[in-house]
Amino acid sequence: MRLRKHLFPIMMAAALGACGGGNSDVTTIDSAPPAAPADASSKDFGDYVLHFNALSTDQLTPEVAKQYGIVRSKNRAMLNVSIVRKIEGTPGQSVPGSVSASARNLTGQIKNLTVREAQSGGAVYYIGDLPVANGETLFFNVDATPMNESSRFSVQFSRQFYAD
Repeated sequence: MRLRKHLFPIMMAAALGACGGGNSDVTTIDSAPPAAPADASSKDFGDYVLHFNALSTDQLTPEVAKQYGIVRSKNRAMLNVSIVRKIEGTPGQSVPGSVSASARNLTGQIKNLTVREAQSGGAVYYIGDLPVANGETLFFNVDATPMNESSRFSVQFSRQFYAD
């Protein structure tokens, strides 16, 4: 009983420390939007819908990977974002804009991600690729502003990647 009484505060301190309370490399943003559900791939913003996804680049066809200069690999992920203006009676119209994104893993490590514009068949996409480890979960933060608009749309989502 006495041992348990003395170990409890030590175990609690260790557990709290493991939660990252003392890690100054982890940045918390209080104004960040809530994360999208795990299976979400779009978010409605009134007149616009922001579509987003991240997948292993080995899922791309060789032709698509070559067209966009992406290395096909189970150890690389690709972020794909599009801004669609709603038009009643249609699936909407893809529009250009400004898109930025960041990614971090469960330990808070920031992963380098540069987003670039890509066009295909009249649609505008924003893509970026980055390395991933087997079983790694990445948290993506995406900010998008349609051209000639002042509203910024933000979404957070996570995906887990497997190299097997």
